[in-house]
Amino acid sequence: MMKLDILNRIYAEGIVAILRADHASGLVQAAEALKLGGVTVMEVTLTTPGAIDVIRQAADQLGTEVLIGAGSVLDATSARLAILAGARFLVTPALDIDVIRMGNRYSIPVIMGCYTPSEIKIAWEQGADLIKLFPASQGGLPYLKALQAPLPQVQFVPTGGIDLDNVGDYLTAGAFAVGVGSTLISADLLAASDYDEITRRAHAFRQIVEQQRRSHRILSI
Repeated sequence: MMKLDILNRIYAEGIVAILRADHASGLVQAAEALKLGGVTVMEVTLTTPGAIDVIRQAADQLGTEVLIGAGSVLDATSARLAILAGARFLVTPALDIDVIRMGNRYSIPVIMGCYTPSEIKIAWEQGADLIKLFPASQGGLPYLKALQAPLPQVQFVPTGGIDLDNVGDYLTAGAFAVGVGSTLISADLLAASDYDEITRRAHAFRQIVEQQRRSHRILSI
């Protein structure tokens, strides 16, 4: 897939599921459960032991049905390892220009973690494709809107504190997509291997996104 195709898919899906766990066991099955619920863009955080192997297995087993990325990328070395394992996009928790350069080298989209206007400006000028507004729970929707006023050219992916009650509001406010973690796939669900509940939650998020996208298209006509 070309970089533009990947970015278009992230926008169309609207949700980036965050797979974070204390161990790798069951994460590929969790990815399959998310897919069944209609959420097919997901990041495996590199804080998870064995994350690179999970990325490789998920990319091999699920193919183009699921878009697998790497999250919590802290440096260019980790970024390259994830790309070679099959990650189709990179997500960072903080500003790191070397990760942007690595992503650009391989034409892999980078969702750069930032919070302040200064960090966002630097990341955008250095070539980040999207800005992960993190933690979005600090400031919430008003803070996203405040940033959009002087930075209308920036595409944001708010992450942190996103749930079924506010996901539609963030998308309606102009978020490119949102990152969703524990409210979609929690440690308790993974520990219990409750893949049916993961699928149910994914479906619930998917319905809200589809409703918002339909409403946006109607308003735009």
